[in-house]
Parts: sequence; C-alpha cells; structure tokens
Amino acid sequence: MKKPWTERAGDFMAGKGFYIVLFLCVAAIGISGYYLFSSLNGSDPAAPVAGTAQVTVTPTPSAAPSVNPSASAAAPSVSPVKPAIPSASPKASETPAPSASASAVATPAPTPTKSVATVYTWPVKGDILQVYSPDQQVFSTTMDDWRTHPGIDIAAEAGAQVKAAGNGTVESVEQDYFMGTTVTIDHGNGVKSVYANLTEIPTVKAGDTVSVGDIIGSVGSTAKAESLSASHLHFEMTNSGAYVDPADYLPELH
Repeated sequence: MKKPWTERAGDFMAGKGFYIVLFLCVAAIGISGYYLFSSLNGSDPAAPVAGTAQVTVTPTPSAAPSVNPSASAAAPSVSPVKPAIPSASPKASETPAPSASASAVATPAPTPTKSVATVYTWPVKGDILQVYSPDQQVFSTTMDDWRTHPGIDIAAEAGAQVKAAGNGTVESVEQDYFMGTTVTIDHGNGVKSVYANLTEIPTVKAGDTVSVGDIIGSVGSTAKAESLSASHLHFEMTNSGAYVDPADYLPELH
C-alpha cells in the first residue's frame, strides 16, 4: 500500500533531499555574491544604478574646481571696469568751466552810450509871421491860394545874420526855384534844419562843420513863393524825414 505524498516528501527530505536543498542554497548564495562582486567592480553593464549614484555625487564637487580656470580667465575682464572711476574726476573739473565761460559772455556786453542831446537856438529873433501848419492849409498872399506851411516864418530885416540852430554838418546849399537860397544842416540823430529865403551867397558850403550860433548867411528876398510877405527867414525842421514844429525844439523867446 502506497504512502501519501506528504510522507514520501518527508522521507525524501530526511534522506537525499536535505543535501539537494543545501546545494541549491549554496548555489544561490554564490550566484548572488558573484553579481554583487561584479557590480562593485563596474564590469557588469546591466548595473547602472550603483555606478551612476557614485559618479553623480563624487565628481561634481571635484569637477567644480577644475572648471574654475575658465572663471579665473573671466576675472581679468572685471578689472578694466575699475579705471572708469578716474573718469568721474574730470567731470568735477568740467563743472567750473561753464562758470568761466558765462562770466566771459557777460563781460563783452557794454551798454551803448547815449548821445548828448543837441541844444538848439533861434536862427534869428523876431515875431512869427506864419505858423507851422503841415496839415491845415493857410492862405498865401504871394501865391493867392491856400496851401500847407511846413515851417515858420520869422520876421527879420534883410541882411540880418542867420545863425546855425545847432551843432552839425552842412548837408547842402541849394538854389530852390520857389524858396530861393536854401541851406540844410544835419544835426545827427535824424534831426535836420532848413534855412530858406537867404541871400544868394551864404557864408557856408556843403560839408562844413558848424556849431550852434555860427553865422551861415543872412536874410534875403530870394523866395519867389513868399516874395509879397514881409522880410523874414523861412525856417523848417525835420526828424527822420518828417516835418516837425521848430517851436518844439527852440527855447522860448523872452
């Protein structure tokens, strides 16, 4: 009668089976030791985990110093920045420069000197026969019409000396058809004086320099446009080419 399989297995293990199990255990331990030894030596390509763990951790710190030569090569590039500090000192020197130029600009700006006002005097002394009337027409007995009168007629006997009303230069001596012998004096600043109805030959010529009160001629009767009027000097004044009232420039008569 056969024994159950459990009893037969127990008999086998009590006999030869023990040695077989022992062999298998030793073989397993040997194989495991072989793989472990080969993985430690790096000869097994199938075990990357143990090798990469050591390579990643260990070389990283050691490799950093070896790469630093490149960083040391970059270090000199930082040193050229330091020379930029001296450039700040020239800027301080440039700051006072504009103040010197500003003072130089202010120096050559002198205020122009004003010309001294000319003192005027009456060319002859006498009553005013005809007033200054440049806009309103007055009646002319000689011309028998109404016309403007751009000057004043000062009563004076024929041959009476005529004086320069102010300092200046004789601009012209003319023989005007209507106003007779006429002398024009330029007093500067745009002011001129005109003396008409003089004798044919005055005592000055164009270009002469005269002072206030100098004799320039004498009263005559050469003005055809005023020949019927009493003996007089026809006197005019202009400023910048425009007629002005001579009484505004002459002192009051006493």
